[in-house]
Amino acid sequence: MNVLDKNGLRIGIDLGGSKIELIAMDRDGNELLRFRRATPAKDYMATVKTVAEMVGEADRELAAAASIGIGTPGAISLKTGLMKNCNSTCLNGQMLKEDIEAELRREVRMSNDANCFALSEAVDGAAAGAGVVFGVILGTGVGGGIVVNGHVLSGINSIAGEWGHNPLPSPFGSELTGHGCYCGRKGCIETWLSGPAMADDHLRSGGGLMRPDEIAAGVEQGDPLCRFTLERYCDRLARALAGVINILDPDVIVLGGGLSNIKMLYDQVPKLWGRYIFSDEVTTQLLPPKHGDSSGVRGAAWLWGHE
Repeated sequence: MNVLDKNGLRIGIDLGGSKIELIAMDRDGNELLRFRRATPAKDYMATVKTVAEMVGEADRELAAAASIGIGTPGAISLKTGLMKNCNSTCLNGQMLKEDIEAELRREVRMSNDANCFALSEAVDGAAAGAGVVFGVILGTGVGGGIVVNGHVLSGINSIAGEWGHNPLPSPFGSELTGHGCYCGRKGCIETWLSGPAMADDHLRSGGGLMRPDEIAAGVEQGDPLCRFTLERYCDRLARALAGVINILDPDVIVLGGGLSNIKMLYDQVPKLWGRYIFSDEVTTQLLPPKHGDSSGVRGAAWLWGHE
């Protein structure tokens, strides 16, 4: 019998590059406590110790042991058992799950942070009750997670949902040359749809050096260059999501990350993606997250089930 069977308490941890966030919830998803700690810079064992200390603090405050789910910036290789694809590079090549379990002396469940985001929104978020959910992260990078009937789909290679490292569909004009990506290829969706990519596109097109939120605000203020940048972005996002819909055909797509706050995306992208989707009708919904920045850490807690 695991601790969840006894008391229904869940701890979720979002292991980020700059911060580690912990949330504790009861069996109904009600938040009991939440706190953050800075992630030790480029120090793997210090990161493991910090996670263990945070769980210990939560255990004391809850006066009970809880199940533990962890959202990570990468995935566990099914071939080696080691972490891979982490932008927090000190985690790559490490036995993260086993090392944390050794510190805590109890089992943890672990999944990619985009999977956790998708799970959170599928369980009790914007896509609650939907059969197939695609959760999208649009931030400093571009990631995705898939939830089918309330369960994360990881895939045989632990890369299900990694749409950001496919090429941008139907490129034209300057898009044909593409931009280099940290993965070693050129023209990846991430190089067009991440926050830094939007800022770079605006600068290359004659605008100033602006953050995505400033570009969105510029649209509201009637700045034509900002509008052109956001229109280009919406068309690229529509093309990229059309490829996902053609393969996965999800009921709901939920956007997360900093760019999910741009309201124009929810109006414009569904108007555009129909021309790229192999269907006479598209009823897939594009929605903002219900839980916002809290979604990933809540999804980590839900890795222990929600029946």
